[in-house]
Amino acid sequence: MTTLTHHSAPPTPGMTRRQVLVLVLLLASQFMLAVDFSILNVALPSVGSGLGIAKADVQWIATTFALGAAGFTLLFGRVADFVGRRRLFLVGMTALGAASLLGGLAPSPGILLLARAAQGLATAAITPAALSLLTTTFAEGRLRDRALGLNSVMMSSGFTVGAVLGGVLTDLLSWRWAFLVNVPIAVVVVAVAPALLRDSAERERARLDLGGATLVTLGLVALVMGATRAGSVGVTDPLTLATLGLAAILLVAFWLLEERHPHPLVSTRVLRRRNVAWGNVAGLVTFAMESALVFLLTMYLQQVLGLDPLQTGLVLVAMGVGCVLGGVLAPRVIETVGVRRAAVGGLLTQALLTGTLVLVGETTASIVLVVAATFVGALGHVTAIVAFMVSATSGLPDREQGLATGLATMTQQVAMALGVPLLSAVAIAAGGVDSLAALRVAIGLDAAVVLAGALLVAAGLRPVVREAAQPTLMPANRSSSGTEVGTCEVTSS
Repeated sequence: MTTLTHHSAPPTPGMTRRQVLVLVLLLASQFMLAVDFSILNVALPSVGSGLGIAKADVQWIATTFALGAAGFTLLFGRVADFVGRRRLFLVGMTALGAASLLGGLAPSPGILLLARAAQGLATAAITPAALSLLTTTFAEGRLRDRALGLNSVMMSSGFTVGAVLGGVLTDLLSWRWAFLVNVPIAVVVVAVAPALLRDSAERERARLDLGGATLVTLGLVALVMGATRAGSVGVTDPLTLATLGLAAILLVAFWLLEERHPHPLVSTRVLRRRNVAWGNVAGLVTFAMESALVFLLTMYLQQVLGLDPLQTGLVLVAMGVGCVLGGVLAPRVIETVGVRRAAVGGLLTQALLTGTLVLVGETTASIVLVVAATFVGALGHVTAIVAFMVSATSGLPDREQGLATGLATMTQQVAMALGVPLLSAVAIAAGGVDSLAALRVAIGLDAAVVLAGALLVAAGLRPVVREAAQPTLMPANRSSSGTEVGTCEVTSS
């Protein structure tokens, strides 16, 4: 059995003033990214009609973003370890502001897709940099758990706010404001960040593994492309199968290369840590299936019940409220029952409440069930997210936090990119996304996958025994005297 045990360190009562300011800044950036991910989903039909994009091609507005965000996150997470998290965060935020301005002013579909690709690349740079800045600002223990819980709140509530805001801006102003709303926020963050953020870990001096970076990036891009095509034309399409097969070959080749490379992009030693590997499994399942559930419920509310985009967003506010409450409670749950039980319990709650949604009907009376189930299900979903982040970033020195958070962020982005098209393909095969029966089938499969994930994580993840370490703005693995205070040692029995 493998357990992670901290060297003890004296606890501290709370965050320093600088830690609070850093946390507020990083949470604001994460909230912005979450809003940016979902704000355009509601506006997609309006964007298509405004620029003359055919309905069959509108999905590429979302797919182009996902290709950059999912395909390059791991690479940028590792680049952060070389060039500095603070520098990459500022460059990424500047690029996101510029790309959002370009998208808001886009005169043609080509320029719009270019802007979406740039937004995806910027997101791939910002997210792991911001997350690793957060994990290196707070040493492992209660304060880091609280920070990760608040981070999950901002991400999850940002998705919901984005859906509502997208409907409001599209109805009252124009779909272009779904892009332009990012610009002033990016300007403020870039202006304030240099005074608050600092890199607390030493940078890597070894050469970047360009071969591994190329293989994993192309592999993830092929995976997202194949999944997206599966959602639009079906999983039996020859080109879909070829693309997914190519993705598998590239990712296997990446693993074999990393096994032998002297300075790998991803250390297979890190991937073999049970807490990192199974933590990411939990994250993959919960993110993929919750993103897919939001899509399926959006189709149900609009295509079956006939609600408009704004009404749909308002119904999903209950999910956002559940996410906020779940993020507040999750660190306390983890402190009480442990990371493993919190992850499994969160997944089981998400599976059970998702399963109840197969009972939705053709009348608006079912909205009550949707509101109740998504609220309670979101509590489990966010608890699983926080447990995933704690598990996936524990037991590693600061110099590997860019890698760990890059892996975690890649898991999140890939999950969101895969979940929607795959369950969309299931719904289409069962009768179409405007069919209540087909949507019930897809929702039932969603619940089954989360349940299977809960069972796998219960079997694979070992209890993480952790003691609160002293929060510091110095590297978490060193005290001022150079002694180890925040590291974990791995013992086997």
